Amino acid sequence: MSHQTPSPDNAFQSYIKKWLEHIHALAKEIGPRGPTTEAERQGHLYCQQELEVLGQQTNWETFRAATSVFTPHLITSLIVMVTFLIYPVAGRISAVIAAIIASVVVTSELLELSQINNPLRLIVPKGDSQNVFAIQEPASQHKRDLILIGHVDSQRTPLIFKSTTWLVIYQNFTTLAFVGFISLVIFYIIGVFTQWPWIWPASAFGVVCALILAAMMIQADLTPFTHGANDNATATGLVLTLAKHLQAEPLGHTRVWLVLTGCEESQHYGAIDFLDRHLDEFKNPHVLVFEMLGCAGPSWLVKEGIVIPFKSTPELVRLAEEVNAAHPELDGYPVRISGGNTEMTDALRRGIPAITLFGMTRNNIPPHWHQVSDMVDKIDPEYLARNYAFAAVLPGKE
Repeated sequence: MSHQTPSPDNAFQSYIKKWLEHIHALAKEIGPRGPTTEAERQGHLYCQQELEVLGQQTNWETFRAATSVFTPHLITSLIVMVTFLIYPVAGRISAVIAAIIASVVVTSELLELSQINNPLRLIVPKGDSQNVFAIQEPASQHKRDLILIGHVDSQRTPLIFKSTTWLVIYQNFTTLAFVGFISLVIFYIIGVFTQWPWIWPASAFGVVCALILAAMMIQADLTPFTHGANDNATATGLVLTLAKHLQAEPLGHTRVWLVLTGCEESQHYGAIDFLDRHLDEFKNPHVLVFEMLGCAGPSWLVKEGIVIPFKSTPELVRLAEEVNAAHPELDGYPVRISGGNTEMTDALRRGIPAITLFGMTRNNIPPHWHQVSDMVDKIDPEYLARNYAFAAVLPGKE
């Protein structure tokens, strides 16, 4: 792993072939790998076995996680509707109760969107999940750590992700819905002090938004899980392939953590658990996250976020730009996410420099994202080769 672009020689081609084998094993042989499901566990078992074949000492860590990213939003919507029924029952007393409950649940919803612990997480259904990781020691003195992250699980295939148009509609509606939720809270608080009769009907807008959002979330949780070839067997397979590459060519002073996370699709429980457990063990760490690298790219995130925006660490953005300038044949470009986060956010929250290599198109569209079409036959070996070449040189000189 150096600043020399891998040429299409036998070694480079063998890495691409192995990467494809990993994608096939995860997305086709194991198939859909929903958070906390047996198939997700089978995906991690596969990762563990592949790392052990390379002679790596593997680590298996379990944790409890939400089974769905949609359930917290459903619970929020239902509670908002209940507060509407409570508000007029007993004058000021019921108004106080409705205002308190609505304030807590709307605040919790905002925290959930920001991937911060909140009361909703006490009541959402949970299951067992796991992370698998191995550590590649440097060839010489250990001076820094590089954490490579790819998630194993795959998401459901709701209507809201069926097309770019549907996704835009959903993103615009959720903004409107939160305006409705916040206005409902404000109306309730005003009503506590004034008892004006128009307060209750005025808050109905927030309830209508809650009803529509609840219907969307129920529909989402009734859909099948995607096979997850591009999202995110490509990332898992890349971490496993780089494990082989690093074994043949270890970095000089950088210890590399090869991390396969669980439950990214249900709000990053795996990455959060891993980083919190091992934060004190890192030495001058940097995090490199991989996402959806089989149909577009190479591209790197410069900004992402839902409620709170997060920017990739400037020094890592500059490094990506330098790699791209040095290797124009790879044709890389920056991208950004609106209305979503990668596991880069989890590292940045903990003060760890981070960036995500995200295979998006130049107009910021992630191909086959949470769609039924996300299957092995959509993976393009040419994009794999370009993304692999970019990922292989990004760690920099040693």
